[in-house]
Amino acid sequence: MTDATAYAQADRLFGRKKLFSWGLPAVVLTYLVYVAFAFHILTPDMFGIPSNIPDRDRLKFDVQNGRTLVADMVSYKTHVTRDNRSGELGVAIEGERKGAYPDGIVPDWVDAQGETTVIDLGAGHIVTFLPGNALTYEVPGYGTIRGQIEGRTVVTNIPEDDVPDWINLSSTRMAITTDEGRLSLTRNKTEVFNYFPGWELFWFTLDSPYSGHGVFDILFGDQIDPARGNIEGAWHDFWENPMWRHVDVAWALFETVLMAFLGTFGAAIVALPVAFLAAKNFSPLMPVRFALRRVFDFLRGVDALIWTILLSRAFGPGPMTGALAILFTDTGSFGKMFSEALENVDQKQIDGVVSTGASTVQRYRFGVIPQVTPVLLSQVLYFLESNTRSATIIGAITGGGIGLLLTQAMITQKDWEEVTYYIILIVIVVMLMDSLSGWLRRKLIKGE
Repeated sequence: MTDATAYAQADRLFGRKKLFSWGLPAVVLTYLVYVAFAFHILTPDMFGIPSNIPDRDRLKFDVQNGRTLVADMVSYKTHVTRDNRSGELGVAIEGERKGAYPDGIVPDWVDAQGETTVIDLGAGHIVTFLPGNALTYEVPGYGTIRGQIEGRTVVTNIPEDDVPDWINLSSTRMAITTDEGRLSLTRNKTEVFNYFPGWELFWFTLDSPYSGHGVFDILFGDQIDPARGNIEGAWHDFWENPMWRHVDVAWALFETVLMAFLGTFGAAIVALPVAFLAAKNFSPLMPVRFALRRVFDFLRGVDALIWTILLSRAFGPGPMTGALAILFTDTGSFGKMFSEALENVDQKQIDGVVSTGASTVQRYRFGVIPQVTPVLLSQVLYFLESNTRSATIIGAITGGGIGLLLTQAMITQKDWEEVTYYIILIVIVVMLMDSLSGWLRRKLIKGE
């Protein structure tokens, strides 16, 4: 090879490398730009090009709705409601019956005098319920907003051509959202929401005798309920709290962990013996190996959510359906991983066991299993941790576990602090499962 030929080959090699180093990032960038336009993150009219993309398809974030959601997650709201048909006034935390104030008792920021009710939301924001289904809302910096129901129509003094973005106004509804609270006026009712930080009634509802008492009063104070001891009664009212349903949440968490446990270890028990038939150094029949590997592909190729839907028709909703869905999917995954681990065992160790006169079962027990045990345990424990998260989603479909409670709270637009509560519990359980699996790996694999 002449020097000229060598230089030419070197130039071509560097040219290909340079093309690859610049071309690959360019392809990735082009794809990301395509995704941005495909999902309407970017639109042509942002660059002055007319487009006919419907407004509903544009990616947008309602700042006001986002603030309301965050407020609901870290605080509670007290509803002050007037029935515009009967004139009846009610005050309830989160609008729950168990959170309703007794008749004649209202918070200190509510002043009810006959048909007139004055609600002080703080920072100068004053809402007044007036006779005749009318109201006023004094908003500092804006003025006094007046609203009234006349027939089936909401009549206000807000100029129709100058409605602020924090007011939603139509002929049948007026909704006002400020930093201090919210107001809603419809034909049926007038409602004010006042926000406070924290999760109210998390421990006891208002109808519990322990409501308003601190830990010191319960542990060391006088007996609060004549019929029960303080600790016994307080624990019962907390555990059976009808608003937060702690006993139901605890049982739902148990069902979620149970689904993950049964599905994961059930799959490992099924996959281990079958994996010997799929490993080429233990199963000489190629058609058997091929068929089993295709079965593994099929089982893990169908997502656990799909198995959940299919199995729910046969077994009905419940934790068993979720456990079987995890078992089916993980059997395919474990079968592939276990068979590959078996194909990589050291034959010398097996030969050493055979030389002692060991039987076939003993050869597997003492020559094969000890070699693959670290891999098997590591994978099973990792899948157990992962399936704890998956069981939450599966439970939402099969009607079991914490996933069902989470889905119900989100779909029914319940109080978002309950959603936060469930999410926090899920994260804690996943963290505990991670710590437990790590501890078991150290104990069983490393022998620590």
